[in-house]
Formats: sequence, C-alpha cells, structure tokens
Amino acid sequence: MSTEKNILVLGGTVFLSEAIAKHAVARGHRVHIASRGTTGEPPEGVAFSRLDRSTGEGLDDLRGREFDAVFDVARVPGHIGPVLDALAARVGHWSLVSTISVYARNDVVSDELHEPTAPDSLDAGWEIYGPSKVACETLVRERLGGKALITRPGLIVGPRDRNDRLGYWPLRFAEGGEVLAPGTPERRVQWIDVDDYAAWLLDAADAGVSGTIDAIGEPVPFGDFHNGIADALIARGVIAERPNLTWVPQEFLAEHGVNPWAGPDSLGMWVPSPDYDGMQGRPAGPAAAAGFRASPLEDTVGRWWDANAAAPQLKAGLTREKESAVLAAWHGDPDRVVRYEGERRFTVPEAGNRKYEG
Repeated sequence: MSTEKNILVLGGTVFLSEAIAKHAVARGHRVHIASRGTTGEPPEGVAFSRLDRSTGEGLDDLRGREFDAVFDVARVPGHIGPVLDALAARVGHWSLVSTISVYARNDVVSDELHEPTAPDSLDAGWEIYGPSKVACETLVRERLGGKALITRPGLIVGPRDRNDRLGYWPLRFAEGGEVLAPGTPERRVQWIDVDDYAAWLLDAADAGVSGTIDAIGEPVPFGDFHNGIADALIARGVIAERPNLTWVPQEFLAEHGVNPWAGPDSLGMWVPSPDYDGMQGRPAGPAAAAGFRASPLEDTVGRWWDANAAAPQLKAGLTREKESAVLAAWHGDPDRVVRYEGERRFTVPEAGNRKYEG
C-alpha cells in the first residue's frame, strides 16, 4: 500500500471521478473533492469544496493548498486554465482524463488529432468534444510538463455508467428468450473497467508516470464478449445456459431503426463497421506497459450485476417490444412486424409496405 498522500479530485461525485475518490479513500489517502455538488453526494471520508468552474466560484478555497496528486476529467478548455493558475505550482502530479475522441479518424487506428478549440473556449457542446479535449491536453502539458499524465480512455464501463452500455447485455440475457445481436460475432469490442482505471490512475500517480497514453483493454470479438457476460451470470445462478443469440447484419439493423453505441433504441457497445473499426482497435500495450491491469470480463460483469441485482433496471437501450419487431422482420414473420412512423406504430397489415423512416 502506498504512503498517505494529499489528493484532490476535481469532480468526485460521478462515475470515474467518484471511483477515483473511493479508491483513494480505501488506500488511506487524504482526499479532497472540489465540484459543483449537483450530480451526487461526495463519498464518505472526504473533504469537500464547492467549485463552479463556469464562474470561478470556489477557486479561492483551493489557492495556496498543496496536493501530491490531482485528478481532473474536465472537457472544457476554459474551465482548466483558471484551475491550473490556482494549483499548478503546488502539485506533485497531475492526471488529466482525456478521451480517444481526440483522434480525427475512427475507421482506422491513427494518431492524427482533431484541430483543438481555442484554449479559453467555454463551449461545452458535445459536437466539439474531441477538439475541446485536445485543447485541454495542451494546456495541462504546457503547464505541468513532466508532472502530467494524460490518459485517453475508450469506453469506460461499470455500475454507475449512466448510459448502461455494458449493462444492457446482462439485463437482456437475464430476461431470456431469443436475443438480438449486432453484426457478426467476429466484430471487435473494446472497453476499460472503471474500477481498474481508477486503481491504475492512483498507481500511476504514486509512481510518477507521465506522458500521454491510451487507456483501454485488449479488443475482443463480440461473440467472446457475449460469452463472458453469460458465463458471469451462469456463475451467479442468474441464468442456466448461454443465451440464444441471433446475429443480424448491421445494414438491416439500421434500416429498422436500431441505433449503435448508447441511448434510446440502441444495442450497447456496438458500433458500425468499417466506420468505427479503428475506434475499437486502439493498442492496449502502452497502458499495460505503464502498469494497467485489466480485470477478466467475468469480474467486470459480476461487479456490475452485484451493484444492480437488487433493483435491475435498464437506463437506456433497445426495448423488448422493438427487439421483438426487428427479430420478426429478420425471420420474415409479417404478423409480428411493427413499423414505426413518428410516434405512431403500425403492424405490417395496417401499414402496407411502408418502410421505417426513423
């Protein structure tokens, strides 16, 4: 176990930043959280300062303090500069969580970056998420130099993911019956477990790791991914055997209104090929060389299930009604097919040959 350190988590109440704070407390560190405090309660055992980066309110509470390590997940460049002004001179190690969305291409593995936004930009729009993170990285690199670690995660999964991209699958498998699966079993999928990531960031701060590293585990075929989820549920007695998967081509899914990745009517973690082949194939070696250790998929799924089993509820994803309609269409069963038109829904006999328009 590392010696006690004074740690600042900028955020600390949602998903990754919350996991960092909890792991740091469990290791015996003194943990200070600075955030707006509007998205959740700080974990037990931490000090808390209310910080609103959009106005600068609360920065005075941090000025003059010394921290062995700072962890930041900010995505707006104009929110990073003032915090660096207040803290950079009194910090031993600075960890910025960036994203693989900084890369300009998703179809192939490439190190070409988006053009950054202005360093003082306050635009929080998701359409410029990647360019904004490029600007954030530059600010931290310029101010912290060899004291900065910038990690670029791919998809982060875990119990508190508000989009439930991983969670869709164990919940769906637990319900049984025929399961709609996207594309082909060979299609790659890639992720990083939120607890593994938090533990690694703390280890890296202890070791003074610096530089810029993709934060991701090894890609695996979607079929193996599904098998790992099933095996975790079988081990817990949730299901008795692996589910009955029906693999449906991505073109058919798109035609019938099934969305990729996350959100309404989506199949979690699936992205179309070849447009996103590169995004699901980033090299995992650099993170492993820097000390990252990935949990087996069965452990990741087990933690998710244990955290949600008392009240399993899908936050996002494909509804069972929509899934049944798509499977019916795929199997050529017109009596079961449901076509959607705006907010209205039609069975094929009512709708004639109308196609789904989204």
